Order: sequence, then structure tokens, then C-alpha cells
Amino acid sequence: MVDANKDFKKRLQKITFKALKATLKGVFFYAIYFVLSMFLAPISEIVPGFQRMVETFVMVYIFLIIVGELTSGTIFQHFLNAAKALFVILYLILSFKGGIMGITFQNINLIVDLRLFLIIAMLLSLLGFAKSILQAINFLNEKTEYSHI
Repeated sequence: MVDANKDFKKRLQKITFKALKATLKGVFFYAIYFVLSMFLAPISEIVPGFQRMVETFVMVYIFLIIVGELTSGTIFQHFLNAAKALFVILYLILSFKGGIMGITFQNINLIVDLRLFLIIAMLLSLLGFAKSILQAINFLNEKTEYSHI
């Protein structure tokens, strides 16, 4: 009975620590977004829908960070890290419309080519994706029990 009580307390303490760590990471990333949003406010006046696009990205990314922290120590953590990297790639492609953006401002049509930035960001996200896949393979390899035939 005493061992079961200690085991329960240990698990409760571990879950509480994970929840606290996830909350702190979420608050930290939101604070970074809040500070950066003040600097991005002038851009949102020029580019329609920019603020909404950034807010959507931040909400989903913070959600994936929190869920990833809550599932730390399991295989789901690595899957969520891979999903986070794929989300960044897909969101960049969809939001930048392939890398070429056009803005009309007071009878001036401005076309910006962001393909180089998009390629660099996608390659970095692919590196994060490969890292999380390799971490998942390593996690499964460490959990495997060797049996003698």
C-alpha cells in the first residue's frame, strides 16, 4: 500500500512538473509574440490580413509546443515535433503564396520575391523534421528489449 502511494505521488509530481514546464514555455513564446507584435503593427496596416496570419501561426505553434511538452518522454513528443516542423513548412508555403507577393499601395504595385527566404526557412524546417524523425527512431531503439532466440 505504501509503495502504491509513493508511486502515485511520484507520477503526480511528474505530471505537475510537465504541466508547469509546458505552461511556462507557452507563456514565454506568447510574451515573445506580444513584444514582436508591437514592432509588426505598422506592417499590418499596409498588408491586409497580416496580423491574422501571424496570430494563427502563433496560436497553432504554441499549442504544439504545449502538447509536445505534456507528452515528453513518449514517442508522441517526437511525432509532435515532426508535425511542428511540417506545419511551419506548409504554413510558410500557404501564407507566402509560393514566395512571390504583390502589394498594391496608393496606385503603386509592389512585387516582392521572397523565394530565397522561403527556401532557407523550408530547409531549416526540414532539418528539424529529420532531427525529430531520427530522435523517434533512437527513442524506439532505446525502448526495444533484446530477446535471446
